[in-house]
Amino acid sequence: MFIGHYGPAFGAKAAAKPIPLWVLFVAVQWLDVWWSIFVLTGVEKLRVVPGFTQGSALDLYYMPYTHGLLGALVLSALLGGIVALFIPQQRALTFFVVAAAVFSHWICDLIVHVPDLPLYDNTLKVGFGLWRHEWLSLPLELIFLAVGAWLYTRYVPAKPRSNLWLWIFVSAMAAVELYNAFGPPPASNNAMAIKALAAYGVLALLAGIVDRTRTRA
Repeated sequence: MFIGHYGPAFGAKAAAKPIPLWVLFVAVQWLDVWWSIFVLTGVEKLRVVPGFTQGSALDLYYMPYTHGLLGALVLSALLGGIVALFIPQQRALTFFVVAAAVFSHWICDLIVHVPDLPLYDNTLKVGFGLWRHEWLSLPLELIFLAVGAWLYTRYVPAKPRSNLWLWIFVSAMAAVELYNAFGPPPASNNAMAIKALAAYGVLALLAGIVDRTRTRA
């Protein structure tokens, strides 16, 4: 799952308004940020296998630190604690919302991944495998994104006409997902990791801009 992860980010902003949207965009991809770094450094491994599943060409056969259950919980608590240090309003709520946003990544991956999420070390792997059926997984990602964005528009105060920029942003994100679904597979492991890091950074930056243009002072 890629774009679908951002639905919980929008929803989390509706639940905890002092947290900047860009922080929540980073949070929902926090596991994959570290995964990309670990792939580049050889700590975690994957194979690019065209046609591996309908929804993904990635055979994610070794990622116990970022996508193992224990690792995901540790990384969730880590970012929750860091963000809570910098947002004094309702620190406990901030910690919980950010940590939950991070861990939502593991839950979303559980739905679409084939069994490659380890419960312990690199064993006892789980995954419901919805990527095997792209006609199910792709609409689900877009629904997650749309529902999260709707919650954001419903519960976060806004300047007049600012929803237009939000939905343009959401539409662009959906277009990126469609390109990922039907475009060529990554050229290599490192190319995949670098592309992912760049995408996470750009989307977080754009989310910050949308949030600033939307939120009422």
